[in-house]
Amino acid sequence: MIRFTKMHGAGNDYVYIDCFTQPLPADPSALARKMAHRHFGIGGDGLILILPSEVADARMQMFNADGSEAEMCGNGIRCVAKYVYDHGIARRETLAIETAAGVLPIRLVFEDGRVAGAQVDMGEPILEAARIPTTWALPRVVNEELEVDGQFFEVTCISMGNPHCVIFVDSATDELVREVGPRIECHERFPQRTNVEFVEVLSPREVRQRTWERGAGETWACGTGASAVCVAGVISGRTERTIVNHLLGGDLELTWEEASGHVWMTGPAEEVFSGEWPDENSTT
Repeated sequence: MIRFTKMHGAGNDYVYIDCFTQPLPADPSALARKMAHRHFGIGGDGLILILPSEVADARMQMFNADGSEAEMCGNGIRCVAKYVYDHGIARRETLAIETAAGVLPIRLVFEDGRVAGAQVDMGEPILEAARIPTTWALPRVVNEELEVDGQFFEVTCISMGNPHCVIFVDSATDELVREVGPRIECHERFPQRTNVEFVEVLSPREVRQRTWERGAGETWACGTGASAVCVAGVISGRTERTIVNHLLGGDLELTWEEASGHVWMTGPAEEVFSGEWPDENSTT
């Protein structure tokens, strides 16, 4: 049996496996597809393994619902930090979590003595077009035109350890998110595919975001996406450096610090339930 915990950050939900206390799954990619299935599995946006690290308190390895491996998840890393603290792996209010995008420091947020969320140093955004990566032969992709099946969109592209294409719109409709989103995800401009954010600017300090997430479809929140939106709003001249971002699953607070160049994200983390999943050799 594989012991698991279901957690979410602002509705961005994953299945978590503690690899401090049990072996690494033989095929995490295949396991992610099974566990994350909304009808035949536990249900979630993917699978996150919580692993020992030689350079941090723990390491997270994440797989999208389609089994593809991703570099980072801003909502997922808050949940990893909560799990690490709550389950006694490291009982410190400031933690370091290793990801495929680097080691990120996290400050836990407590309410009534319990971990209710975390503030994450998301690091410096990558703005160079080639490093995101995109195929634009430009230093940066800011307010550039992207054609999608005869439609034209003004896009700003950023990496927060994973690629994002941010599109500011009057209304983030179902048609844009669920029909245009997957076509942009796999657009030839993005050789490693991309996450897509459709964003309504409510004021210079407040936005509303919907995300088509690479390998997962529409998710209720995307922490790296919200961080990318914060940066995109500044460099495209639409928002200030500190914003509140309203997502389907809740709100995230973002600040792109001018002095350090780092993006800080604050948001909730919740444990939903735990259980056991039969492994591939189980007969039950």
